[in-house]
Amino acid sequence: MALVKKILPLARERLVTITDDAPLTEAAKSIDGSHHNLVIICNKSGVMVGIVTRTDVVRQMSLCQGCGCNAIVGTVMTKDVICCHPDELLQDVWSLMREKGFLHVPIVDDDFRPLGVINERDALLILFEEKGYDEALLRDYVMGVGYR
Repeated sequence: MALVKKILPLARERLVTITDDAPLTEAAKSIDGSHHNLVIICNKSGVMVGIVTRTDVVRQMSLCQGCGCNAIVGTVMTKDVICCHPDELLQDVWSLMREKGFLHVPIVDDDFRPLGVINERDALLILFEEKGYDEALLRDYVMGVGYR
C-alpha cells in the first residue's frame, strides 16, 4: 500500500508558505487556482499554524472597506487544520479528504513543518496506479467522461 511520502515530489510543487504576520494580499497573490489553491501559514519558527484558501481570501475581501484590504493572514486563517504525515497510508488520507470534502491537505513532519500539499486528483492517480488500472480508464474516471 502506498504511503503519503510517495506523493511528496508532486506535493512539494503545490507548497506555498507565508508567515502569520503577512498581509492577506500576499496570500491572495500566491493562490493561482491551478497548482496553488491554499497557502500554509507558519509562525516565525516555520511551524504550520493555519491555512488560507481561495475561499478565505474572497470572504475577507468582501468584508474590506474601500479599495484596500489590510487584513493580516493570522486573523483570517483556518487554525484547526487537518493534515497528514509522510508515513500515513495514502488511501486513508484520500478517504478522509473525500469524507470531509477537501481537495487539498497539507503534509507536515513530526514538528508540523510543512513538506507539501496533497491534491485529491494526484492522490487518486497514485492509488489507481497502485491498483494497476489502465491509463485510459483512470483518465476517464478523473475527467468524469461517461459518468454524467
